[in-house]
Amino acid sequence: MSKRRRKGKSERRIKHWHTRYQAGEEAGALGHRGRKHTVRAVKLPPSRLETPEENLEDLPKKEGLVVAVYRQGVLVRIDGREILCAIAKTFRAPESTSALAVGDVATVAVTQARHIDGQREIDKLRSEGMVVARRPRETALVRPRPVSAKRVDPHGPDTFEQVIAANMDVLLVVASVCEPKLRPRLIERFLIVAERGELEPVLAINKIDLARPADEVVADLRELGLEVLLCSAVRGDGLDALRKRLAGRRSVLAGASGVGKSALVNALVPDAEAVTRSVRRKDERGRHTTAAAAVYDLPAPAEADAPGELPVGVGPGGILVDTPGVRELGFAIDLEELSWYFPEFELFAPRCRFGDCTHTHEPDCAVLAAVTAGSIARRRYETYLRIRESLEHQP
Repeated sequence: MSKRRRKGKSERRIKHWHTRYQAGEEAGALGHRGRKHTVRAVKLPPSRLETPEENLEDLPKKEGLVVAVYRQGVLVRIDGREILCAIAKTFRAPESTSALAVGDVATVAVTQARHIDGQREIDKLRSEGMVVARRPRETALVRPRPVSAKRVDPHGPDTFEQVIAANMDVLLVVASVCEPKLRPRLIERFLIVAERGELEPVLAINKIDLARPADEVVADLRELGLEVLLCSAVRGDGLDALRKRLAGRRSVLAGASGVGKSALVNALVPDAEAVTRSVRRKDERGRHTTAAAAVYDLPAPAEADAPGELPVGVGPGGILVDTPGVRELGFAIDLEELSWYFPEFELFAPRCRFGDCTHTHEPDCAVLAAVTAGSIARRRYETYLRIRESLEHQP
């Protein structure tokens, strides 16, 4: 049997090792000669690099108002100063709702400032605190989101609640009679959004310097349960009454584009510098100008009553929140989710004869029977019918 011939490269390597061994080189180092030892590169996300390393239990804790929410953190107002905060790994929130939203009262473990004086712009991404908890929400302006069938918890809710703004007291709906024209059905949509979130709806009809609403229109709106105020951001009419109504409260703006929300903010808040744009003359539709959430501090009115205990981060004049999420809320209601905005239906809807009952004409409808019996307010049911009809006919 012939001897197996080794490959040339393998034979040369063995001879090379044998020569080095005879020269006195240690056997353990033979296989490592010539190798380069390098540090393995590991890419860490910026949040890992910029998160404070102190022990959270040893840091001072303060409560503050969340004024902006970002992908990897939040901006919290504490003692009149706004600081960028990361989210602690120990922070827990219900899985069926947004963890943090504008208006939340958060407990922050405040870290020591790590930037050098004059170098804040260079170090602007480093967090100055860690959110470790938040208070239970008093109110919530919410938009429902269906949960994926793969993630549905059989023991939990089947709807995820996307919180647009939390702990607000007033939903300030701004409208106008012309440029653009008044849209009562859209106002009703904002009304049910406010009632679902347990906010007080207040309607401010702006641009009365161009046209005033008819008395019958105002009376119809007040019958819906709306408090109606007339004002003009240009001339200043009715602004004092509006400031007094919002004093010491947490308010959030809503309304169609073009009705003068940004102009109203500039009239109510000195140096607000909210961007305004004109209405398109072709179709008298507005143009969206609010691109990110903004929290404005309202000046205290001269004749306001002495405020009691104010909420965290709120001054005597109150705050006004302008966020594009609220602007879209009235337009984004779907037929499938309309019943969600009427929680009084939830008790009776499972008793309907048909599972896809629309609560309008079907036989053995438990919701219709509850309206007839007075268990559901007829005004609320008529609002449901009008909004449903407008959604069915919208393009």
